[in-house]
Amino acid sequence: MPTPSQPPLVQVIDVRKAYVLGHRTVQALRGLTLEIARGAFVVMQGPSGSGKTTLLNLIGCIDQPTSGSVLVSGQDTRLLSDTELSHFRARKLGFVFQSFNLIPVLTAAENIEYPLRLIGVPQAQARGRALAMLDEMGLREEAAQRPAELSGGQCQRVAIGRALVTGPELVIADEPTANLDSSTGEMIIAIMHRMRDRLGTTFLISTHDSRVAALAESHWNLRDGLLADS
Repeated sequence: MPTPSQPPLVQVIDVRKAYVLGHRTVQALRGLTLEIARGAFVVMQGPSGSGKTTLLNLIGCIDQPTSGSVLVSGQDTRLLSDTELSHFRARKLGFVFQSFNLIPVLTAAENIEYPLRLIGVPQAQARGRALAMLDEMGLREEAAQRPAELSGGQCQRVAIGRALVTGPELVIADEPTANLDSSTGEMIIAIMHRMRDRLGTTFLISTHDSRVAALAESHWNLRDGLLADS
């Protein structure tokens, strides 16, 4: 849960992001300022073109602002090299995607284990942590199954486990319920809430799903690259 005395986990300070498309320049973000408290459960909404994906990419250290600052866990991401950004993402951040993005040739356990191996965790330890995370997700019996053998809800639970297994400070989820039926989507959000409460992980979720938004503790509406009234 958020602790008021702690500094924000994320600070976005007067951020602008422009893209050049042919002969015109598109202003995706127009001087955006906001904060995310540690342990928060934040939902972001907005129409297509509002700047949601751009903001996720900036906070997720996948892109850099044209101007302004993005600080994650006190680190100004503009000051990091590409290699440093890769290491920072691997240790501080987790990602959950609409299309799951699981590796099809790996089992559920191997998919969750994969990010641990990338940061040098020994194989036996990585496998133990992956299996423990499968237990958390209620998928221990599916450990040896590949994504094609799992339902959409099971794939998304594997993806959540993969995002959490490294112990990130922030999980960014982009439309995590979009490809799921109503009851499965509600289960996925309930799992995220439970893991936030257990681990203290901060969640930032972009969604068009009003049921997800209703569960948020903090709710942002983006429009034309700026925060709009909720």
